Amino acid sequence: MKRHWLSAVWWLLGLGVAHAQPTASGVVKLPALGADASQTSVSGLSSGAFMAVQLQVAYARSIVGAGVVAGGPYYCAANNVLFTGVCMGQVPFFPPNPSIMLGFAKDYAKARQIDALKHLSKRKVYVFSGTADNVVRQPAVDATVAFFQLAGVKPENLVYENQVNAGHAVITPQAGNDCDENEAPYINHCTVGGQGYDQAGAMLAHIYGPLQARVATPGGQWLTFVQRSFAPAATAMAPLAYAYVPGACLLDSAKCRVHVALHGCVQSAESVGDQFVKEAGYNEWADNNQLIVLYPQVNKSNTPRNPSGCWDWWGYTGSNYAKRAAPQMKAIMAMVKQLGRPPAPAP
Repeated sequence: MKRHWLSAVWWLLGLGVAHAQPTASGVVKLPALGADASQTSVSGLSSGAFMAVQLQVAYARSIVGAGVVAGGPYYCAANNVLFTGVCMGQVPFFPPNPSIMLGFAKDYAKARQIDALKHLSKRKVYVFSGTADNVVRQPAVDATVAFFQLAGVKPENLVYENQVNAGHAVITPQAGNDCDENEAPYINHCTVGGQGYDQAGAMLAHIYGPLQARVATPGGQWLTFVQRSFAPAATAMAPLAYAYVPGACLLDSAKCRVHVALHGCVQSAESVGDQFVKEAGYNEWADNNQLIVLYPQVNKSNTPRNPSGCWDWWGYTGSNYAKRAAPQMKAIMAMVKQLGRPPAPAP
């Protein structure tokens, strides 16, 4: 009854309208929904993929799987922006060295600055690199796969899709640019085996197992929430962020899982409006699979220096950026924790 009451209140207030464009109107606090935070997963494109790797490694105990679309290995830039070209595969004949990155991870785990790497043996990881991607090239993504192999992810738990002629983008069956483009909004549609490739479905099925059918039109609720309460301006994270909540998760959120979907550089709502949060393909799978999709946001900023609105994978928020103490990762995990809190009882 309490969840019915909460759902009714949201609808009466008009704070969760299906298909609502992200907007400053109707802003709420991120609600406590009683979700099963122990079934949290993460995915991202580009800088969001680097961040997804960081989250999976640093929080290996609690994040059950990751989707990495055009992202390099853990701690690749080693707190130095000058190494980002190598980490993106842009330096010929000099790819990232996954063994060195694993050494850093072992040291941080030994110092208890990240979770023990043994937890990665139970995790599911999906990795994607398009053959036409000229932003984060395949040698960098190859190194990500090698890192997870060296770190103990079991072969059956690691999927690497690297044969699609895709550009730098999340891949959908229909939405966005042609498959091989490397242009904003960095959402492309590709055909594999005569069918549109559903990347969100592929990665979620790998992480969680067989899924119920996707819906053509998501029917849940959009939330525009105050992200600033989790992330001060010094993190470069935006004042607002978004979440998609299926109707079933309002009625019985204890059965719902949380997936954190991380945009790439120049792909936040500030840059592409609602295209990533509406067209990347996650929401269509959410309704029938009891999945709350969290869309944290990073804005462009001069202080800290982040002109393209990227997630921090080289150290612009400080030297702890890839550890549990990282400002952005702490903020994301605090949002997940909030979604997992029991709802307040009805008055």
